[in-house]
This record gives sequence, structure tokens and C-alpha cells, in this order.
Amino acid sequence: MPERSTRRGRAPLSRERVVRTAVAVADRKGTAALTMRAIADPLGVEAMSLYHHVAGREDILDGMVDAVFAEIALPRRDTDWKSAMHQRAHSARDALRRHPWAVSLMDSRTRPGPATLRHHDAVIGALRAAGFSVAMTTHAVSLVDSYLYGFVIQETGLPFDGMAELEEAADTTARGLPPGTYPHLAELAATRARAPGCDHATEFTFGLSLILDALHPDEA
Repeated sequence: MPERSTRRGRAPLSRERVVRTAVAVADRKGTAALTMRAIADPLGVEAMSLYHHVAGREDILDGMVDAVFAEIALPRRDTDWKSAMHQRAHSARDALRRHPWAVSLMDSRTRPGPATLRHHDAVIGALRAAGFSVAMTTHAVSLVDSYLYGFVIQETGLPFDGMAELEEAADTTARGLPPGTYPHLAELAATRARAPGCDHATEFTFGLSLILDALHPDEA
């Protein structure tokens, strides 16, 4: 049974609250700072109290990854497979941008939770229903997820946030290059960031569309 609080007004401690708090800590400080004490402090309890609800740090990481998968929209069944994969990939990108620490953990856990299993089963099911063989489904999921995770890692690692900072960085780079030394880099820095519709979402959609357009159901 959930642990009863000894202080008036505090919600009972539970696995869900522990995992939710751990996600919040990781969002602010990264997983390197994710100690049992760092999770217990915002909850107003001693670190040892957490062990009534979780087995330890690895168990918490499992729960955190499952919580992120729960935020990703499942492929819709009332649309074609490409639209479903687009929607799922964009939802996944949004979730991973909210939780940048998660991208390195998504496929590393050996004890996936129910949201993780439900997510993968739905993605596989959408492709199988569209006529993809098991082998082609495996190729498609691997290719799309490799692009998704790689894009998010690159995107969240950039030293600026938003188009205004991107334009400022491009201007600084263009001004700092010796004239004529790196003409192609100077051209890109001076013009690409100001191109109409230039943003990370547009770039993500462009690459994702190329990948999905190259994939075809076996029965097509």
C-alpha cells in the first residue's frame, strides 16, 4: 500500500511520484545529478523512504524512460502509414526535447515498462497493417529511430536556442571568417539561417519525409 504522509497536506509517497520527481530533477540537472537524495529532497522525505516504492536508481531510470514513452502519441489508425509515422516521429521529437537526457536511455533499458511496450507494439502494428513484412518493418523502425535520435542529439547540443540566437550565431560566424578563406561555409552562415521557413522543425520534416518516401510496403 502507498506510504501515508506524516505531514498534513502532503500527498502519499508512491512510485509514480518518485518517478515524476526524478524526471523533473533530470530535466533541470541531467541524469548525472540523479541521486536518491536529489530525488528525496523535493519530496520532503529521507532517501531511504524511496526504497519502499522503487528498487533503486536503475529502477527509477526504467520508470523515467517509460514515462517519456507515455508522452509520445501512438500512431493513429485512421490515417495512412506515412502520416502515422510523421505524427509519431514529431511527437517523439517534442518529448525528447522536453527531456534531453532521455535520448541516450530510450533503447538502453533491459526492463521496458508498459508504455514503452505499448509504444513499440503500436509502431510495429501500424507498419505491419500497411503491408510491411517483419523484415521491412525492422528496417523501417531502425532507420526512422536512428534519424530521430540523431537529430534530437544534434539539435539539443547546439549552443543556441531559437531562430533569433541562430541568426546571431550565423552573423558572428560570418563576420569572423577571413574573407575568401572558407567561401562555402561563409555563404551558408550568411544566408541559411535567414532563409524563409528555416527552423529545426522544417529541417526535421524534410529529412523524415526523405526516409519515409524511400520506404515501401512489401505488398505495394
